Amino acid sequence: MLLIYRVPPEPTRLRSTVWRRIKSLGAIYLQNSVAALPASAANERSLRKLRREIVDMSGTAVLLSAGVLVGESEVRASFQTARNDEYEEIVDKCQDFLAQVQKEYDENHFTYAELEENEVDLVKLKNWFAKIVDRDVFGASGRAACEQYLDKCEQSLEAYAVRVYAEEAEGQ
Repeated sequence: MLLIYRVPPEPTRLRSTVWRRIKSLGAIYLQNSVAALPASAANERSLRKLRREIVDMSGTAVLLSAGVLVGESEVRASFQTARNDEYEEIVDKCQDFLAQVQKEYDENHFTYAELEENEVDLVKLKNWFAKIVDRDVFGASGRAACEQYLDKCEQSLEAYAVRVYAEEAEGQ
């Protein structure tokens, strides 16, 4: 599916809003103001909604159902690259998460508050990963490494939780 659109140049926040929405859907740009998404009922609903928002911004937008006649492997590769970039972003955040848990050890912070904060962070990472998996229709190669890092984060948090419980029991 293709969304071809034009947004008024001012205010510039309108362009930013549309760009963020398109990226959040997992679309790729084929060129300026031409975004593509694999055909599905959910993607069609999302693009129809975005089209309506663009029109409400005094812009123009056309949503097309299209088939690739030539260059399908390039389009598929663009989607895989986009997903791999997102998976890599999560891996980076997982590394930050692991460093944060290590910092708790280094500073001897074994509290329920710290544990809860880290649990919330891990849930956010897992939810983000689930969103990417949902739109990874072409099976990007970065998924496996991302899953491994999320598992490391889970194991690290579990070990930290055991230590928090042990410290809490000692303090009673």
